[in-house]
Amino acid sequence: MFTYNAKYYLKQAQNNSKSDTAKNREQLQKMLQDLQEGDIIYVTDLTRITRSTQDLFELIDLIRRKKASLKSLKDTWLNLLEDNPYSQFLITVMAGVNQLERDLIRMRQREGIELAKKEGKFKGRLKKYHKNHAGMNYAVKLYKEGGMTVNQICEITNVSRASLYRNLSERNK
Repeated sequence: MFTYNAKYYLKQAQNNSKSDTAKNREQLQKMLQDLQEGDIIYVTDLTRITRSTQDLFELIDLIRRKKASLKSLKDTWLNLLEDNPYSQFLITVMAGVNQLERDLIRMRQREGIELAKKEGKFKGRLKKYHKNHAGMNYAVKLYKEGGMTVNQICEITNVSRASLYRNLSERNK
């Protein structure tokens, strides 16, 4: 959650549950463009605003250049109002710890998937177009008849071009 405080006026700028880098979050970028001197950005947690240490440092640098501040409700030690070497040190350490935690979670997830694959428990995502899918079978039939373009076939059957070509390739093996 990002909340933007412009001299006592609170505006919900973003409550984004999807996972994305800070650089790709439209609402965050808009808020940063509108940021003025003396404004304060409130976040519930530093881990929610960026996904990497470098992104966090770039974001903090941008906020400081605009003479604004960042407050974390969870990380109460964070103080960007002053250029304090202790705050900078703690930001560096916490950003590193957060990055390490994300990397460890990702590593354990990959290991779990590999183990599940070896045991035959993990098959990946189910295919959208199985061998009995009526739309795909009709698209293949129309393609083999040769009377229509691929675009026409895809429009009629609601099958994407890439999926049709992939399916044709698999059937020719």
